[in-house]
Amino acid sequence: MERAEQLAEQNLQAAAEAFSAIACDEEVADEVRLSAAEQLADLDPRAAASACTAIAGDGAVADEVRLSAAELLAAVDPHAAALACTAITGDGAVADEVRLSAAELLATVHPRR
Repeated sequence: MERAEQLAEQNLQAAAEAFSAIACDEEVADEVRLSAAEQLADLDPRAAASACTAIAGDGAVADEVRLSAAELLAAVDPHAAALACTAITGDGAVADEVRLSAAELLATVHPRR
């Protein structure tokens, strides 16, 4: 992660690729993946959307981290955020309060008309 941050000062494309690799790597700790996705959002919003979708949809990731990824996703790609929120709310293994928060986020990114 440190190396990717250093790259951001010298080569934005290489930094974006490094942050994307970290964010999408299931072997990396949940919070580190989310942090990489947050950094990536400033460099490459499309890649950030892909990374956040991967994190939010990964049932092995901690509930709060999944929700945070969906929240970050809402700023970049509301449609993808709606899909992520739907996945979280439909996952019975996710804590009720996180599912509720995901449902509330869903209502803001995909309001019923």
